[in-house]
Amino acid sequence: MHLKAGDAELTVDPGHGCRLTGLRIGGTELLRQGDKYGCFPMVPWCGRIELGQFRNGGERHQMPVNHPPHAIHGTGRDTAWHTVRVDGSSAAFTYDLADPWPYPGRVTQLVELAPDALTLTMGVEAASDSFPAQAGWHPWFLRNLGTGEDVRLDFTPGWQEERGADHIPTGRRIDPLPGPWDDCFGMPDGVDVTLTWPGALELKVASRAEWVVVYDEQEAAVCVEPQSGPPNGLNTLPRLVTPIDPLEISTTWTWRTLG
Repeated sequence: MHLKAGDAELTVDPGHGCRLTGLRIGGTELLRQGDKYGCFPMVPWCGRIELGQFRNGGERHQMPVNHPPHAIHGTGRDTAWHTVRVDGSSAAFTYDLADPWPYPGRVTQLVELAPDALTLTMGVEAASDSFPAQAGWHPWFLRNLGTGEDVRLDFTPGWQEERGADHIPTGRRIDPLPGPWDDCFGMPDGVDVTLTWPGALELKVASRAEWVVVYDEQEAAVCVEPQSGPPNGLNTLPRLVTPIDPLEISTTWTWRTLG
C-alpha cells in the first residue's frame, strides 16, 4: 500500500504486521529494507518481558519466548491487520488481540503522511477484562543514506534505565552513558530525538510518550523507538487498559533537507 504527499512516499504492508516497509524523501530511502526491518508497531508490549511472563492481578501469563530467555516486541508485528480506510496520504488499520495474548481487545493504527511529516497513532482497547499493555514503534533508520557521513543522534534524556546483563532494566535510573546503546531512556517532557545525515537530511522523532529506546549496535541502521513504557513495563510499570480507558500513543517525524 503506497501513500504519497509532495515528494514523500510511504509504503505500508498490513499483511506483515502493519509494518512501514519504506519511507522515501525526494527519492532517498530512510528505512532499512528487509522482512525484519522497516518500522513495525510494538504492541501489546514493547521491548522485552522478563522470561516472557507477566501478571495481571493474581493471574500469571506466559508469552512465547521469541528472544530467549525473554519475549520481545509484542504480537502485532506477527499478524495481519485489517485495512479500514485508505486515501492518497493516510490510512487506518486494526487487528483484534488474540492467542497468545490472553485478553480480548482491538488495536488501531492510523498513518498520516504530509510533505514534511509522518504521524503514527496507535490505540489499544479492551473488549472486556482490563489488562496491562504498552504500545510503540520500532523504526530501523539507515545509518548512511549513501550521500555522505553516517547519521548523528542528538537527544537529552532525563535519565537512562540501568540495563542488567540479561538486558532487563534493573529498576535503577542512572545518568545517561555514552553509546553505543541498546538502552531505554526517560524523557519526562516527551520524546525528542534528532537524526542528522550531514548534508542530506534532518529528521526529528517526537512523541508525548516519555520513553525511548535507542539501539545503534548494528552497522547498517539505528533505531529510535518511542514507546509508552520501559522494557518489562508490564511487570514494573503496568498501565491498565480498561473498557472505558484505552491506551493511546502517537509519534510525529518531521524532516527537512540539508545542503
